[in-house]
Amino acid sequence: MGVIVNKENQQDDELSRRITADLRARAVQEESDDVDMVEDARYLKDLRKTSKFGWVWIVLIVLAVLSLVSMIFL
Repeated sequence: MGVIVNKENQQDDELSRRITADLRARAVQEESDDVDMVEDARYLKDLRKTSKFGWVWIVLIVLAVLSLVSMIFL
């Protein structure tokens, strides 16, 4: 829900323009900096990214589950 307000005050228009310009400048700066500090988190300090062979673990887990299911039901 919005409220439409018409103001004739020149000072309010100038303040609105300055606020808008400041917000745009901050948005551009944050977009270029791309700072989310996820990589700097303390709990990620000793972790490594998954290697290119990470998919092998998924395949092995799926095969183990399938073998357990086949032993139980067959």
